[in-house]
Amino acid sequence: MRLHFYFARKFALTLLAVTTVFLLILMLLDVVDQIRRFDIGTISVGQATRLAALSVPSALYGILPLIVILSTLALFLKLARTSELVVTRASGRSALRALGAPLATAFATGLLCVAVLNPIVAATQKEYERLSDEYRHGTRNVLSISREGLWLRQGGPEGQMVIRAVRANLDGTRLYDVTFLAFAPKAGPVWRIEAREAELTAGAWEITEAKRWTFDTANPEAGATQHAHLSLPSDLTRDRIRDSFGTPSAIPIWQLPDFIASLKRAGFSARQHEVWLQMELALPALFVAMMMIGAAFTMRHTRFGRTGIMVMGALGLGLALFFLRNFAQILGENGQIPVALAAWSPPVIGIMMALALILHMEEG
Repeated sequence: MRLHFYFARKFALTLLAVTTVFLLILMLLDVVDQIRRFDIGTISVGQATRLAALSVPSALYGILPLIVILSTLALFLKLARTSELVVTRASGRSALRALGAPLATAFATGLLCVAVLNPIVAATQKEYERLSDEYRHGTRNVLSISREGLWLRQGGPEGQMVIRAVRANLDGTRLYDVTFLAFAPKAGPVWRIEAREAELTAGAWEITEAKRWTFDTANPEAGATQHAHLSLPSDLTRDRIRDSFGTPSAIPIWQLPDFIASLKRAGFSARQHEVWLQMELALPALFVAMMMIGAAFTMRHTRFGRTGIMVMGALGLGLALFFLRNFAQILGENGQIPVALAAWSPPVIGIMMALALILHMEEG
């Protein structure tokens, strides 16, 4: 048991050291990149550092599987040089048994990243987008969403409603030059509203200077009405609108299931969010796969030689698995393969390949 704790502690410290090195490198590079993105004199070095501190967690989170395999290589190369692996094997412990504690540490690290680091990354990513826009436009109030404007949709038992605005404030709760188009269930459009401004309050859109058309007559224009103020019920909230602007990574994993259900109720496709949720749940298994790949190539004494080739082989296989995971994610989001297959097949493939290599080494 003491030996298991020793290996677990060694791996945890190595992982922390490698992560710290990458954090510092990414921080320095991102500060320079933030200064380059803005016009000269727009932001100070302090503001660039603040933006970098908010941006780096997302970048670091994305390369954590590669950090795990690099930490594994560093750990087992050090153990091989000090002959600790030779002593461990000579004591009668198999390779898989010696890997037990580091694998448990990698799996626990993955769980910690998903449960704790994921919400932190989501929060820093949202704050980075908000602060970056504030520095670029000099205001927090108005944001141009896209060339076509902002599109939203809300749904309920009475049908769907499509909302389009030329521009909006930062969190999408105040829309300008806005159009509301209502659809009945299993039918076409029912009515249309165009307004100068609409503000989202608790449970309703408060619309100002509106014109309303109904499509139950042959000439909708003849029956159009003008309104200084209108109130439309809505199940949208500020958080749902704000989250819909960003990628699934900007939503904490604890909120993703409810958010996916809300998207489906409103008629949106939630496939991208479903793939991201499953890939986050599979992250601990990916950490285990990366560690097993690194261990399979380096759990040997340095006197056997070809250490550099073995390290390059481990890195090559780890990078291949990393890119396979990204490729599977794209296929899953496009609907080419099932969601579960896109998320879970890369780590399972990695674990099986590494296990085969370790067993082959054990028999050899």
